[in-house]
Amino acid sequence: MVGVRDADGTVITPGLVLQAYWQGCFPMADDRNGRLRWYRPTMRAIITWDRYKVPRSLAKVARRKPYALTIDRAFASVVAACAKRATTWISEDIESLYIQLHQLGHAHSVEAWDGSGRLVGGLYGIALGSCFCGESMFHLADDAAKICVMHLVEQLQSRGFTLLDCQQQTPHMERFGAYEVDERTYAGLLSLCRQERPFA
Repeated sequence: MVGVRDADGTVITPGLVLQAYWQGCFPMADDRNGRLRWYRPTMRAIITWDRYKVPRSLAKVARRKPYALTIDRAFASVVAACAKRATTWISEDIESLYIQLHQLGHAHSVEAWDGSGRLVGGLYGIALGSCFCGESMFHLADDAAKICVMHLVEQLQSRGFTLLDCQQQTPHMERFGAYEVDERTYAGLLSLCRQERPFA
């Protein structure tokens, strides 16, 4: 994408972003108007299906089906909602790059809608072979983002994905069974994800 450069002045394209993901790197910005910088954590939070779990209280809520769940219906709106907070790493350049990655079929979203048709939760990320790299999520209603995580995992499992990369550990994702691995372990797991899987 012409005009998008990282903090070192390198021109950033969707293809370069994908190459970086295969190297264990991902872009973040200093703020909404900041320059892109590349990050590769020494410890990586991941979910594998043998460790995945759904909190009992959340499973009870989900059974009531409080939201209509969709995939790739409102990708740009989900990214914009994720960026709409007091401090954000999702700059305008990052937003533009991921929208283009979505248009190219690499980035995907899960959405939650309330009974009036309002978008009240969602998440987005990158499908990388049989690994899905989660980027961000948001919620405007109780448990909306968490139920989107459940829907995401169901989709990944049904499509033959083997790994959900959560990037950094949080109490929220730890409840779903996320655990940390070091760089070398993550690289080994990612190397087993080369076979492309259809997300939707």
